[in-house]
Amino acid sequence: MAETAGHLLGEAYSIPDEERATAARRESYPELVARLSRQSVVKHFDAYADVDWDAPEFAIDPDDPRWQLGLDDVLGATAWYRAQPDRVRSAIGLHMIASFMKIGAQFESVLKRGLLEFAWQLPNGAPEFRYAYHETIEEAQHSLMFQEFVNRTGFDIPGLGTIDRLASRLVIRFARTFPELFFLFVLGGEDPIDHVQRTALRSGQPIHPLLKRIMQIHVTEEARHLCFARQYLQHHVPKLGVVKRFILRVRTPIILGIMSQMMMRPSPQIVREYGIPAAVLDEAYRKNPVHRERTLEALAKVRGLCVELGLVTSGAKRLWKMFGIWPEPPAAAVA
Repeated sequence: MAETAGHLLGEAYSIPDEERATAARRESYPELVARLSRQSVVKHFDAYADVDWDAPEFAIDPDDPRWQLGLDDVLGATAWYRAQPDRVRSAIGLHMIASFMKIGAQFESVLKRGLLEFAWQLPNGAPEFRYAYHETIEEAQHSLMFQEFVNRTGFDIPGLGTIDRLASRLVIRFARTFPELFFLFVLGGEDPIDHVQRTALRSGQPIHPLLKRIMQIHVTEEARHLCFARQYLQHHVPKLGVVKRFILRVRTPIILGIMSQMMMRPSPQIVREYGIPAAVLDEAYRKNPVHRERTLEALAKVRGLCVELGLVTSGAKRLWKMFGIWPEPPAAAVA
């Protein structure tokens, strides 16, 4: 299976099967879930069989200039970053990648435990049971990849803070008691990083081969995971009562607003270690229209889904705007 999977990826990034037009299939929800489960059998990856960690070209050199942030990166474009020595620029770039991978591994730990809670309460014969276990297995392989990468960088990265770790226990419980909210949390964590990785793979910019291999594997399998989460919500949210729909309207923009920045900004550890000034963080992130636009792009799919599901009322839209994740209409042209 490892050779088949590797052949399916190839060197170039291509759109995963799960995202190709499905209108011609006319699938029912159970048929779609069954298809995703079959895809997990014929196209899956092993963190160690499909990544040659000890290949010379996969070695991690912290001074490698390919780790440096480019001018297209909001932090990389700042004068402060460009003024740093080459070794520091490389270290910051590698440290940020490793930090995102550590957070990704911890997020997927929450996801795996939630999926098992979700599967626990399913009735016999439910098609979601098999799929949930396939996804749990795949996410475990992703976590192995991410943690192996972190270990090989030499950085000691704590990942999520204490409050986030405590909050994660509530998320796991929602997988059993309120799965619709759980799967919106899934999209909030997976969609932004999926968007960032796809953009990098399509950019044509030089990427370290180990990082490229990990991203190729991740986006290929995440296509299934995102597809299932969206289809689950489309199938189940319309059946919810008034109270649960209200909860979704209020909590969804909060979840998306917090999680998108967690996966798109340097961690507090990186800010402290490299002494990134507050003014530079403002320039790159907090007051940067480019960063805001990229955040909006990263959340475009899940935002569109929420509109489709009727979760963005006029009142809820104020929360989306408060967290900076609702696009403002273009300014009227001046005559």
